[in-house]
Amino acid sequence: MPRKRIIIAGGGLAGLSCAWHLQRSNIDCHIFEKEKEPGGLCRSKDINSFTFDYDGHLLHFRHAYAFNLIKGLLGKNLAEHQRSAWICSFGRYTRYPFQANLYGLPLPIIKECLVGFIRASKNGKHSAGKDGDFLSWINNTFGRGIARYFMVPYNSKFWTLPPQKITCAWLDGFIPVPSLQEVVDGTIEENKRQFGYSAQFWYPKKGGVSLVPLSLAASIKNIHTQREITGIDIYNRQVEIAFRHREKYDYLITTLPLPQMVSLIKEIPFKVKRLFGKLKWNSIFNLNLGIEKKDYSGRHWIYFPQKEFCFFRVGFFHNFSDYVCPEGKSALYAEVSYSKQKPIDKKMIVSKIRKDLDEAGILAAKDRVCAEDVNDIEYGYPIYDKNYQRARSEIIEYLRQYDIFTCGRYGSWKYMSMEDALLDGKNVAERQIAPLIC
Repeated sequence: MPRKRIIIAGGGLAGLSCAWHLQRSNIDCHIFEKEKEPGGLCRSKDINSFTFDYDGHLLHFRHAYAFNLIKGLLGKNLAEHQRSAWICSFGRYTRYPFQANLYGLPLPIIKECLVGFIRASKNGKHSAGKDGDFLSWINNTFGRGIARYFMVPYNSKFWTLPPQKITCAWLDGFIPVPSLQEVVDGTIEENKRQFGYSAQFWYPKKGGVSLVPLSLAASIKNIHTQREITGIDIYNRQVEIAFRHREKYDYLITTLPLPQMVSLIKEIPFKVKRLFGKLKWNSIFNLNLGIEKKDYSGRHWIYFPQKEFCFFRVGFFHNFSDYVCPEGKSALYAEVSYSKQKPIDKKMIVSKIRKDLDEAGILAAKDRVCAEDVNDIEYGYPIYDKNYQRARSEIIEYLRQYDIFTCGRYGSWKYMSMEDALLDGKNVAERQIAPLIC
């Protein structure tokens, strides 16, 4: 039987995982990556002695296999952290998650949130609400107080759409749901108990998050960097590299953002093009800053639900690792979500972020910034609106007709953690490609 030629489009975490698992099964493949090094958005860069990631990337593990894989690659360079996450609202900082940490908020807000949660608990509708829109699930699960003061404003800012226009298909345990007793406990006094899948996280001690994909890539053959795929000929089974060179394939695994496929594939039927037009996503403007002064708060990240702040989250690299900035200095990242429905002024956004960091008490105007890095991430998170499920499913079905397999957050067009991307690469390699080869 002739050897099949497998091409993986994109050398991010999912593409690397797919190649790693294929080659472990003695199946050859080739990765074509447009950047100078593999990793996709899971990369780091050194600027003025600071190590900045492309936005915030942390490892959360729910599966022993993924943990053992990364632990085997990074060894003692992988450090575990107990999450210190906070929420800035009403001029004060309270612990995350909001729904289990009402202590410290203004008393009228505590009362409204607690009464609303008690009523929602008595109704017991939250499980049924998963089949409806996100706003209904929020109200049925947490009550109208928690919805009003955190869930609705934060998710509207993050998704750039009101929750009633989003489905619940992405939830999968990402939002912690405490019991009534746990909510009451977190109302009476400060609750230091951790909730949710991100209660613990892991991060490399040295080198930034890029150590994860680079360690994976070290044992993978046939990674071709600076080789951007600019076209796909589905009938002759060829990919075009940088508008000149062509590579043949039998199976193509794409980790490229699903909406990009419409411009890469030649002669797509009109009805399929219309499906691509229904895909929506938010984008992330990421500002990384190196600060002259040392931050001693110990916080890992802070959520900002209120519209007065342009960013939805601020994180602190120096609390992930002691080696990402010089001694006595700090490093932070701020994330602003935007989309076609909710654009931002990119000429003014950096100064707006700096101003809002001052308002939040994080970065005073007098503080010296000694390193700055901007990343404008076009594809942030797929938006799960009413068109999402059908459009995504039919596009993927169309691609499969031509032996094109989707993989990872962007290729599969799903809300995924780093762990999910690793496992999706494994799944595509072992359950979709390997049976066709062996």
